[in-house]
Amino acid sequence: MKIGYARVSSELQSEDAQLDALANCGCERIYHEKISGKGVNRPELTRLLDSLRTGDTVIVQRLDRLGRSLSDLIHLLSAFKKKNVEFISLNENIDTSSATGELIFHLIGAIAQFERRLISERTKVGLEAAKARGRKGGRKPKLGPQDIEKARAMLKSNEITKAEVAKHFGVSRPTLNNALNKT
Repeated sequence: MKIGYARVSSELQSEDAQLDALANCGCERIYHEKISGKGVNRPELTRLLDSLRTGDTVIVQRLDRLGRSLSDLIHLLSAFKKKNVEFISLNENIDTSSATGELIFHLIGAIAQFERRLISERTKVGLEAAKARGRKGGRKPKLGPQDIEKARAMLKSNEITKAEVAKHFGVSRPTLNNALNKT
């Protein structure tokens, strides 16, 4: 069975062009939704995945309609392959039932893995360079050493509560407690 999937990111966009393209290529069933690709929860895509049987073909107009990212696409295409489901992207001319389509799929996977390794290496180099310059990672503390000393002095008085001290410095009670406990 040829199964289509169409997605637009917002209510303002029209999915008509995608639906027409999928219908014209013979899709017997089309799942479509108006939802951002960034969200993990895409109910129609989940329904599509649950309905797949060996020998089916999933068709999209463009690759970016199916996956949120390259790694997401690779994950979905791998799931299709495990179920012996073919995949076609009309705009990119990718058809995993052909040798060329499968080669393109593997090239995309290799590029995605290469990209992940490059990002990881750049991050490590940046962190090491910052550490060598004496920088520590993470957010700057909301309360400096002088603020902590003032807070301690305020708390010595029985007339003021921790909640009031926290409010005075514009922080939550847990933040104040953490600051007081660190020094």
